[in-house]
Amino acid sequence: MILGIIIACEIGFWAVIVLGLIARSGLKAKRLGLVLIALAPVIDLVLLTTTAVHLRSGADAEWAHGLAAVYIGFSIAYGPRLVRWADIRFSHRFAGGPAPTRLSGTDYTVACWKDVARTLLAAAISALVLFGLIWLVGNAAQTAALEQWYRILMAICGIEVIWAVSYTIWPRPLKQNVAAA
Repeated sequence: MILGIIIACEIGFWAVIVLGLIARSGLKAKRLGLVLIALAPVIDLVLLTTTAVHLRSGADAEWAHGLAAVYIGFSIAYGPRLVRWADIRFSHRFAGGPAPTRLSGTDYTVACWKDVARTLLAAAISALVLFGLIWLVGNAAQTAALEQWYRILMAICGIEVIWAVSYTIWPRPLKQNVAAA
């Protein structure tokens, strides 16, 4: 059940983002677009509430309950960046906006380290949600499956740091402008 709700929330997240972008760029209804995009955090709240109610009603925690907590953390930390990313591409493709730029060199390295900070924030939020769910249920046997997610969060953070370090040591090459002959 909870996995289906996570999938529905993910679909809902992208649906309100796409509808918001269509309203903003396609229909020139900036206020409607903003309202639709602002519904994304409401979807996270629905997922959190549903997960908590399901566990509180006596369900044993499964990996999907932990996935819901991780999804919420990453949605909160990366949501605004995802919206900007989609907005740039949507605006370019459908509303004559400027083309997205591909970062390279130091700019890309800096972006990687900003992602490290975002990932650490996402992991911290996810860990707090996990802790809150464990505390809310108050039964260690019932919530044992949630404990494994702390290690997964640490692994995700470690991979993100390795990624940033690699691009610090070996920066992404600058894009070469080659004139047509």
